[in-house]
Amino acid sequence: MESGPKVLLVEDEPMLSELLTEALTDKGFAVHAAPDAMRALEHLLSGADIDIMLTDIDLGEGMDGAQLARIARELRPALPVIYASGRRSMGDFRSVPGSTFLPKPYTLNQIDATIARHLHKDRPAA
Repeated sequence: MESGPKVLLVEDEPMLSELLTEALTDKGFAVHAAPDAMRALEHLLSGADIDIMLTDIDLGEGMDGAQLARIARELRPALPVIYASGRRSMGDFRSVPGSTFLPKPYTLNQIDATIARHLHKDRPAA
């Protein structure tokens, strides 16, 4: 069975992570959920195939999603990044170039459309 685009989901709220993982999987995505930036970084360093990263900005203790995204881009310069947060904007956080910010609450359709836009942005038209 061929899996769909691979999403690294970084979300520290277990219930939201579980709901997003299930919803994205139902939409055909292969999801690896990480509860914090360090676990996400371990996944990135493992060499795992990832097509896009969706990260919360506020991840509790330790590294936040903005710091994680900057490191992820050093490791994988072309990795698309979507930030999510209960904040109304990125505020003082510095985003990586070409990324998207989605304020919570968002809908699954918004997530799906944003992922699709990022994954198809650099592909030539058929």
